[in-house]
Amino acid sequence: MIDSEKILQLEMESIREDLIKKHIELGMRASGQWVESLENRTKGLSGQIWGEPYTEQLVNGRKPGNFPPIERMRQWVINKKLETTNKKRISMLAFLIARKIAKEGTEYFKQGGTDLIEAVITPSRIQMIMDKVAQFHINSYTSMVSGVFQSLAA
Repeated sequence: MIDSEKILQLEMESIREDLIKKHIELGMRASGQWVESLENRTKGLSGQIWGEPYTEQLVNGRKPGNFPPIERMRQWVINKKLETTNKKRISMLAFLIARKIAKEGTEYFKQGGTDLIEAVITPSRIQMIMDKVAQFHINSYTSMVSGVFQSLAA
């Protein structure tokens, strides 16, 4: 028999899979690190999905201000195949992109963010999961009370 913890585990795994699909649909995939890092850490009746700290930048963008880490920018340039032959050119391009982000923010920021999370984890979906888990508890409780009454009647 499936219990409420298993129901929640399955629902959170479905959310994790849908986040990956949305990430790819939005064209965010570069290294694949974000997708690989998503982890369903649901325990008991506590549903949790964990991922990279830069998820915030994927959702809200990066506002102008400090330079993003140059090494991460170099890797991004390589992953996006913007420049693949000359290390010096890769470093220069990474620096120029980082400088532009520091001045203007990322495109995601300029566009007001993305719907990476909110398109997947919606209030109606959360309510549906809560209803499924609650329905299991109601059914279990009803069966238990029914069994007690049957024992008393015997």
